[in-house]
This record gives sequence, structure tokens and C-alpha cells, in this order.
Amino acid sequence: MPVTTQLPRQRALRGVRIVSLALNLPGPAALMRCRAMGATCVKVEPPPPVGSVPGTTADPMGVYNRAAYDTMHQGVRVLTADLKTEVGQKALHRELAKTDVLLTSFRPSALAKLGLQWSALRKQYPQLSLVEIVGAPGVRAEEPGHDLTYMAESGLVTGTELPPTLYADMGGSLMASEAVLQARLLQLSKGKGVCLEIALSEAANYLALPRAWGLTTRGAAVGGGHAGYRVFPCKDGRVALAALEPHFAAVLAKEVGLPKSNIMAMFMPDSHTAVAQWCAQRSCAELEAIGTARDIPLYTLPTA
Repeated sequence: MPVTTQLPRQRALRGVRIVSLALNLPGPAALMRCRAMGATCVKVEPPPPVGSVPGTTADPMGVYNRAAYDTMHQGVRVLTADLKTEVGQKALHRELAKTDVLLTSFRPSALAKLGLQWSALRKQYPQLSLVEIVGAPGVRAEEPGHDLTYMAESGLVTGTELPPTLYADMGGSLMASEAVLQARLLQLSKGKGVCLEIALSEAANYLALPRAWGLTTRGAAVGGGHAGYRVFPCKDGRVALAALEPHFAAVLAKEVGLPKSNIMAMFMPDSHTAVAQWCAQRSCAELEAIGTARDIPLYTLPTA
């Protein structure tokens, strides 16, 4: 089943102009969200390496996965400029002179080398806001790191397998698009630009809060302790069962043949055994039909 992303229908950023210098995933993903909210978006990229195939992008994401790059840049005007040269700097500043928000993903020292630190920008462009995506906050912003290291630090890497998606990067992109909205509101209320820092490590920490609170640790309600909230094998695949709330759990218990009792009964070993056996005896199609008929939240994963 294809995965789709529901983008905002309301155009809250219509009339707002954003220039992005951010490469890889978090910045372009944030720009994609802003574009979907109606912003006019410009991406300034370095020139590709000398001798590159025509159409090559200097953004590493265009090399890792061109389809992902193209998706994130739909509707975005992409310019090429070497910011280490006078010509490139002039091209960028022509854009900044008519821009509301600048989005970056450089370390602070790299921004300073380009003359784009906040102290310089706010003097030259008082109305401009800066949203800085960094790896870690404050004094740690110069440390090397990536999505995987920030997830590991936040406790989201629990074995040797890689997580199924880039949680810190995508969480950071959502925080960055939220920061653009926040910056715009503050611009309108204060009459001048603001500087906001978004740290990918903080995005990972935010996504890890349920684990930090103990909600998803082993044996907790949504950590495998509740018999109605687990993934079970079935005849031809697996079923993700999410009958957590008391009314869902009661319907499941009745369907499985468990005696009627309070919610804590779903934490008992006998309940886990009964639900596991019930799932194992049924196909994905049968479970889907039962879920629809009995209003039980579940999703089947047939064996490929």
C-alpha cells in the first residue's frame, strides 16, 4: 500500500517569501511544508562539482535519492551560487533584500565565514528572520552529528538495526516549518525579524518523550504489556492490533472469548496467550473483516 503525505490545505504562508540554503533532508523537507502552505520558496545551492553530469545537484540528497530530492523541490525555484565568491554573495543578497525568512542548516562557524551570522543579517535586513537548523542546541551546535546519532542519544536506537525512518530529520523539518510560522507571527507583531534555532537532537528528544515517560518501555501499556496493543502473527502474515481503550479492549475480549473483567486483565499472561492464539487461527482477510464489523482498530500486514 503506497504511503501518502497529507499536506496542509490552508495557505497560511501565502505572500511569505523564503530563501533556503539548507541541504540534505531537514531543510528541504521543511521548505516542502512551507511551499504547501503557500510560501514562495527559493533554494540557493552551491554549483555541482566540476565535470559532473548535466542536471547533477550539489545537494547530497540529489545523489542519495533523486526522486526524494525532486519531490521536496516541487514548486521551489532552485538557484546556483557559490557563496564563497563575490558573484555568489551578490546573487544571494539580491534575494535576501526581498525575503521574509532565511532558512539555513550550516554550523554557526560556517554561517559566520559567509557573513550570514544573525548579528550581521539583522543590521543589513531588519525585517528578515533567520531559522537555523543545527545538530544540537547552543554550545553544541558545532559538534558533528547526524540523524542516527541524535536518535541514539535520545534512546530511539534499541538494537543494531537501523530505525525504519529518519525520525530526527523529519521531526526537525516539522519543527523548522513551525518555526517559520512562528517567525512570521513575531515579525508581524514586533515589526522586525527574529532568529530561531531548531536542533535535530531536540527533535529526536521530543519524539522520544513517550519512551522517556515509560509509555513504550517493555511491559508498559503501549510497550507490549497490554494484550490488545501488540503485533501478532496470523495465518498469512501479521496483524497490528490497537484495541487499547477500555471499550475497544472489551470488544476484543468478547471476540476472543476472554471472561469479562476490568482493564488490568489485558495485562495478564493468559490474555496475551488467548489473543495470540485467536490471531494465529485467522487470515489477514478474516481479521480485517472482524475489525470492520466489530469496530476493532487493527491493520494487517500480509506476508509478501
